[in-house]
Amino acid sequence: MELTEDACWKLWIHNRDSEAGDFLARKYTPLVTYHVQRIGSGLPANISRSELMSLGYQGLFDALTKFDPSRDLKFDTYASFRIRGSIIDGLRKEDWLPRSLREKSKRLEEEKMKLEQQLMRHATVYEIADHMNVSSEEVEQTIQEQYFSNVLSVDEQINEGSEDDPKTFVIEDEHEKTPEQQLVMDELVGDLAIMIERLTENEQIVLNLFYSDEMTLTEIGEILSLSTSRISQIHSKALTKLRKMLAPEVIGGRVI
Repeated sequence: MELTEDACWKLWIHNRDSEAGDFLARKYTPLVTYHVQRIGSGLPANISRSELMSLGYQGLFDALTKFDPSRDLKFDTYASFRIRGSIIDGLRKEDWLPRSLREKSKRLEEEKMKLEQQLMRHATVYEIADHMNVSSEEVEQTIQEQYFSNVLSVDEQINEGSEDDPKTFVIEDEHEKTPEQQLVMDELVGDLAIMIERLTENEQIVLNLFYSDEMTLTEIGEILSLSTSRISQIHSKALTKLRKMLAPEVIGGRVI
């Protein structure tokens, strides 16, 4: 007789039954596919979807291993966080961002600053899109790409290379880092985590949903019952706070 999902969960949780684990992994594989397609749609074509699937499966297995059925939380919700987190963490460890995307991100930041100087306030995604004569979806995608660019920019400063040197765009293999470099990176991550805790609850939620969960500003607005423009303001304000807190001590005034 074929086992039900509940029965498989019991066998997996209590006995780590391999057949039950396989059943659950197959059942939730579409969840991995969904997040790979969603995240992959905003990435360059050179990123292999098979590599993203592998990262997603790692997240799914992590979710299966750590899930606690006694908590009032659906597995697909819990697994989504783990799957997305695993994919994004994997991307952070790779040199994947082409220079063209860096230039687009830099132009967006420059135009955003010009617009906000004119408006004397934070600009919304729609205002930036109108100013640059592009779609709001393109602006949101560039902001997401900019996030990964910022992660890599920290490594560029540590390597102390020239912007004309392609090697400055590569995150070194973890085994090749000197103890000093690893210590600096650990301190930067620790500082960022501490600074994020100083943000308001809404600011923390918006950053987490936008960057970790790959949600759009509109989707976040629906969750928080706020307008997209308000979410955009919260997002911009949170980044401004982090820049002010981190820039002086992290990378000599160069904001992330």
